[in-house]
Amino acid sequence: MDLTATVYYDELVAKCKQGDSYSFEMLYRQYAKAMFNTSLRIVNNTSDAEDVLQESFLAAFRLDHFDYSSTFGAWLKRIVVNKSIDVLRKRRLITIDIEESGAQEIRDQGVIDEENIELKITAIKKAIILLPSGYRTVLSLYLFEGYDYDEIGEIMKISPSTVRSQYHRAKLKLLGLIQKGGYDE
Repeated sequence: MDLTATVYYDELVAKCKQGDSYSFEMLYRQYAKAMFNTSLRIVNNTSDAEDVLQESFLAAFRLDHFDYSSTFGAWLKRIVVNKSIDVLRKRRLITIDIEESGAQEIRDQGVIDEENIELKITAIKKAIILLPSGYRTVLSLYLFEGYDYDEIGEIMKISPSTVRSQYHRAKLKLLGLIQKGGYDE
């Protein structure tokens, strides 16, 4: 069994650790747009996403905890996601655990034929914005950021079964909005 860990050496990061301001700027330019979009998909507010981006880069540029066990981009994304979730928590709009709430299952309102719905990118984006923040967060983390149910549950401090349930409901709600054209309002 190989016990060696993969090391992701990044010359820009190494130069940043030495205090090179040009390298800080280059790292920012390399990752800012993607990290802003990641945050925006979660917080659904440009101003909040800009704040998250700034706070994330400030935290990341301290580089105290970066140990090259992952890429800088993956490490930074984790910071951005966590800070975005913190913004939602401050708004108190995070999902509740359905199993603990005693809420009844939402009645199935018929089968939605996913294959016959014409999905357009702008329609999807508009519809995603209308989703409740908990649904939007779970959907974004799963579909766009590639996290699995366990990781999302850990990040959001909810059970993986609640994540699965929220994802399923978010997908149905999103498809319903698109099918009804309710995203133009």
